Amino acid sequence: MLKIRNYVASDRAAWDAYVAAHPRGTPFHTTAWKQMVELSFDHRSTYLVAEEFRRVGESPALVGVLPLFEMRSRLFGHYFLSVPFAESGGVLADSPQVERVLIHDATALVARRDAAYLELRNRRPVDGLPTKDLYVSFRKEMASDPDQNLKAIPRKSRRMVRVGMKRGLWSETGSHLLDTFYQILAANYHRLGTPVFSRRLFRNLLDAFGRRAQILVVRTRQGVPVAAVLSLFWRDAVMPYYAGSLFAYRHLAPNDFMYWELMRRSCLAGFRWFDFGRSKKGTGSYAFKKHWGFEPEPLAYQYVLHRTRALPDVSPANPRYRLLIQMWRRLPHGVTRLVGPPIARHLG
Repeated sequence: MLKIRNYVASDRAAWDAYVAAHPRGTPFHTTAWKQMVELSFDHRSTYLVAEEFRRVGESPALVGVLPLFEMRSRLFGHYFLSVPFAESGGVLADSPQVERVLIHDATALVARRDAAYLELRNRRPVDGLPTKDLYVSFRKEMASDPDQNLKAIPRKSRRMVRVGMKRGLWSETGSHLLDTFYQILAANYHRLGTPVFSRRLFRNLLDAFGRRAQILVVRTRQGVPVAAVLSLFWRDAVMPYYAGSLFAYRHLAPNDFMYWELMRRSCLAGFRWFDFGRSKKGTGSYAFKKHWGFEPEPLAYQYVLHRTRALPDVSPANPRYRLLIQMWRRLPHGVTRLVGPPIARHLG
């Protein structure tokens, strides 16, 4: 007999063990991500647990999970998301049957709360659900030898890495670099016309993931910080997730050098995969990753629609937000640092 119920605090160890063992489990499915989101914002979560009772007198077996957050904003509306601020999420289950039952219960929750829709950020599509063809992910296996990895980078991007080397760029790592990382990220977000998250989010992320998260900062020969990345480490993969660089130092190729340093350090530490994360088709980040020799794999962002008939589009690529992005770029950087976080909390 299959039973769906809400997550409770005592489920934490079993939930995380299930996610870690599932072939499609990600750090975004873990309770660490749940903790980070809940401490950083006031978004309401409803995590669903699927249990199967196989024999009388035995404890039920955990056979599926679905993490959900309820999102509300004047700009983007009222909807459910699995999961916010993540490139992937969605259902993890032992079978298609369990998957369907979890989605059915999530759909009922959306209807009870009268939300517009449910968004599932799946890597693999679920049959029968409408899918948005916008995001892709980039992932590539690394060699254990840094020299082999450098040679595997296409010539143009490899030349940019060497530009950074010749100009004396170097890197350091550690959670003590949070303030430096945040200053660079905030400046980069402002240039791109995107509200920046609060510093608290990144502090909470580092606290929640512990040794599974790390900051890397790139400095000039004189010690000036010019690029930074916050990465997650999941199983045998390194996942650069939040990153930025200072436009004024672009002649030093700090972005290319930063990702190379992360790759070099990670392969020497025994990690096998470099997960470059998601990008929207047709964007600069998409082209950058392609030029590094990574091939795109489609992400299946799927929807259950309730109070809307059209698939939602809350990405910066939506022409509706183009004027807002241009206006944001013109604001003083100090102003965006102040008013950006209250807006960014809704950019799930």
